Amino acid sequence: MWWSNLFADMSPASFFNFSFLPKYGLFFIQGIEYTLLLAVFAVLLAVVPALLLALMRLSKNRLIRGLSGAYIAVFRSTPLLVQLSIIYFGLFSVISIPRITVLGFVDISRFIPGVVALALNSSAYVAEIFRAGILAVDAGQMEAARSLGLSKWSSMQLVVLPQAIKNVLPALANEIITMVKESSICSMLGMAELMFAAKAVASATYITLAPYTIAALIYFCINYPASKGIEAIERRMRRGDKQ
Repeated sequence: MWWSNLFADMSPASFFNFSFLPKYGLFFIQGIEYTLLLAVFAVLLAVVPALLLALMRLSKNRLIRGLSGAYIAVFRSTPLLVQLSIIYFGLFSVISIPRITVLGFVDISRFIPGVVALALNSSAYVAEIFRAGILAVDAGQMEAARSLGLSKWSSMQLVVLPQAIKNVLPALANEIITMVKESSICSMLGMAELMFAAKAVASATYITLAPYTIAALIYFCINYPASKGIEAIERRMRRGDKQ
């Protein structure tokens, strides 16, 4: 068809030589799905340990506070690729995961280590988000709950945390957007997300730039509207607080 030959005469080094799309377009669609699965599962898995780390950081016990601080410092101060390699080649060389493919293209033996590595990394950042959200709740809320006879933990669970979670929801959504971009590192270990799809197409077609142009455009089309949506939600929440 005429549209399949639209870019056929362009140089392999052209940014706009998209002649591979009719044949390899499915690679990018599957890459988008894999990328979104990695990002969403990683952030969801990071929430519980991040909340625990945040509470540990607020503890009066120096040992508990130090352990949490050490975890956050290690994961925020070392490259994600190094963490991914240690977890994939170290931890998951001991823990055997069967090679099962779901959705036709997601290899569980690679997907699970990728999600775990991304979640452990994300939890260090989300912990600080939760800690800031808890500290943003007026101290009088805790005092009022204690004066009603609630224990410290019940006050935290029933009064402070619900308000803190409302404060951190936009930041958590931003973390998912960040994770969409960070998940591209998983391509280094053969996980078939969007960046891996672009590299595979470039290798198969010898078209060196256009597949990465497509990947960049897809990342932009996912992240930019999502970030604008989050900004709109933040503005609406601020108006609700003022009312």
